[in-house]
Parts: sequence; structure tokens; C-alpha cells
Amino acid sequence: MRHIAVIGSGPAGYYTAEACQKAFGDGVHVDILDRLPTPFGLVRSGVAPDHQSLKAVSRRFEAVALSDNVRFAGNVSVGRDVSIEELRGLYDAVVLATGAPADRPLDIPGGDLPGVVGSAAFVGWYNGHPDFADLDPPLDGPGAVVVGNGNVALDVARILSKSRGEFAGSDISNHALDALDASGIVRVTLLGRRGPHQIAMTPKELGELGHLERAQPFVDADDLPDAVDDALLEPGMRKSVSHLRAFSEAGAAGKPVAIDFDFFAMPLRIEGERRAERVIVERTRLDDELRSTGTGETYAIPAHLVVSCIGYRTPHIEGVPYEHGRGRFANDEGRILPALYCVGWARRGPTGTIGTNRPDGYAVVELIVADVGEGAGKAGRAGLDILLEGRGVDLVTFRDWRRIEAAEVARARDGAPREKFTDLAAMLAARGVVSPSPSGEG
Repeated sequence: MRHIAVIGSGPAGYYTAEACQKAFGDGVHVDILDRLPTPFGLVRSGVAPDHQSLKAVSRRFEAVALSDNVRFAGNVSVGRDVSIEELRGLYDAVVLATGAPADRPLDIPGGDLPGVVGSAAFVGWYNGHPDFADLDPPLDGPGAVVVGNGNVALDVARILSKSRGEFAGSDISNHALDALDASGIVRVTLLGRRGPHQIAMTPKELGELGHLERAQPFVDADDLPDAVDDALLEPGMRKSVSHLRAFSEAGAAGKPVAIDFDFFAMPLRIEGERRAERVIVERTRLDDELRSTGTGETYAIPAHLVVSCIGYRTPHIEGVPYEHGRGRFANDEGRILPALYCVGWARRGPTGTIGTNRPDGYAVVELIVADVGEGAGKAGRAGLDILLEGRGVDLVTFRDWRRIEAAEVARARDGAPREKFTDLAAMLAARGVVSPSPSGEG
């Protein structure tokens, strides 16, 4: 019997567990550990609440979680409750699938002023993540700046611009919905160092901006390259740029909120008296290698809220080699140390989509198959349970999670799929609120 521990219950973690099942059949026990009592990682707390179709992948993960040889072990913090070395002693393989939940810092003067937040915190706030439910971002001013030209920046801009009615059917948290409904923001500016041909925005997400009830996107036609150059782009990128061209050609529709795409723009510093009030921006140009360089021309954009969407980092774990420049664990195609592996964003950095993690998980399991053989007779799950019980850890199983989920569904506002608990104590208490569903899932 092989015993495998997966740290992190997001897509990378569950795809890895699925791959273990296919590789080893009944000859494996997989424990999926997560510091939160809730599974599914960024599917729950990172995917935009108005993109419910993307969250449907959790049903696939649920099928894995309900298998006899896979167990969700929530409310277990690696480093606090159990160390990596202890896990390596208990399991034939330990796979770090922790993702990259920490923001890359916006390392400019004024980046620490109140009103400047990272996208992980802001997205966590509107998604009801317990770590960020109390963020209380300033929405009182008329201007917001979103730094970045990727899909996360688009999510932030869209969420800031929607009407209350447009959130019908979403699982945006009530505290965020109420705050956004009272928002004074009338202009959202998306800053990108480079130009339209260098964006990392997909067509679907860009196209959504053209159909908002109360907001209209604007692109300066002078920022767009010659249309003939679009032929050199990949088809998806070409479609994205076609949306930008359409935005540049649309006349003003008289909507109360403007979403401005400010290309060739680099934030230099953030100024304000005791809070963010304006972003000082330098105009850029591209060199022959398509790198952005400053031109010396500067201007100010009023903003009481600045959301930095410039990338994520995997958090450090004591005893695990780390690549600081790339914000990920140091690894060789997924191998870190004997019996220690990484997968997903923890392995390759924050790139790709949810589905990208599937081949990644299967590739890492191929390494595990080659390395662990029939297993070394380690204690696995039984040993972990003894250790955690001795330390008073209140482990949350998948059956517990389904009770929490049922309670969230029961407390949802009309039309919403759920209202998430943002307090850990409330989550744990909810295990006793709703009767468990009949089955033996663990």
C-alpha cells in the first residue's frame, strides 16, 4: 500500500489525487490536507463569483473526494499542526499543491498606503475568504486604479463596475455586495506597462466588459497597433485585441461608470495624505525586444483605491527549498527532495488555467510511481491521525464539509447559490447545524 499526502485542496491537489487513483488503483491511500475547513482552493475563493460555470469543476473533484481511498483533512495547517519532515516520515510521497495565494508586492513608493491592496486580498474579500473578509477596501472615492493587464485585473474591474442586479445568481459575499452597491467609484483605470498586443486577457473576459449595464470600456485608438499586425497573433489573442478595437470605436453610451484601458503606462508612486489619493504614472514605450521603458513623461490619476494585479507567489514552508525570484518551490520538474514533490502553481509559478493543473498532476504522479514502488510500509493516515489527535487538532472531513456547505446554501440570499461563512469558528460550528447526507464518505 502506498500512502500519499497532498498539501492543498485546490485543482492541483485534486487532479493529483485523481492521478494517484488511476496509477495505483486500490493500492493507494491519499490524504488531502488543507489549512481551511473548506476544500477546492481558488475554485471557491479565487474564481470570480459571477463566473459560476467555472466553479462547476468542483463536482469533478467531489467525485474524487468521495472515493474510499481519498480523504479530505481540512483545518490542518502544515507548519503549525504538522511539519513537512513529520509528513515525509509518515507518507511515501508528500506533494505540495499549495498554489500561489500570496500577492507579489507592488514595490513602489506609497505602495503601503491605506487604500492600496493586492488582488489576492481584494478577490478574497469579495469571495468571502476568511483571511480577507474584514478588508474593508475604500470605495468612497470616484476613482480606482487596477494595475495589471491579465484576467484577474479584468475580474477586479468588472466587479467594481457592476450593478447590484448584475450579481444575481452569483455567490459574491453579502458584505462585499452591500459595499459595492454603495460605492462612489465612477472611473476604473486599468494600467498596463505594455500595449494591446502584450495583454494576458482572454476573449471571453474582455467581451464581458462590453455588455455591462452601468459601465462602458474605453480604449484610446492611438494605443492600438496597425490592424494588419493582428494577423501575426494567435487566434485567441487576435480575438481579444478585436474587443479592444471595438471598445475604441464605440461612442459614449452615457453610462455612469467608465473603464479606461491605459496602455503604455507604468505606476511610479502612489501619493496621498495618510491614504492613497493619486497614482503617478510614467508613459512607456516598447523597445525592439518588446520590453517597456520609461519615456520621462508623467501624469497623475486620482484614485482612493489601488488594486495591484501583478502576480502571485507561493508561500514559504519551513524546510522546503524556495526560488525567491520566481515565487515558487525550487524543483526539478516536480521533484524537490526525496519523498517531496510539488505540483501546479507551487511547481511552475502562477501561470495557466484551472485545467492546466490536470496534466501537471498526472506528470508528477508519474514521478511518484517511479520513485515509491510498492511503498515502504509507512504509517500514513493512521499515523497522522494519532499525531493530530495528540495535538488537539480538530480535523474536518469531507462529510463535515458537506454539512458546512448545506448550511451555506440554507443561508443564501434569494437567487444566490450560497452565502459563505467568513468566520472559521462559524464554519466549524456549522458541522452540527444540518444533518449529514446519507453515505459513508469521509
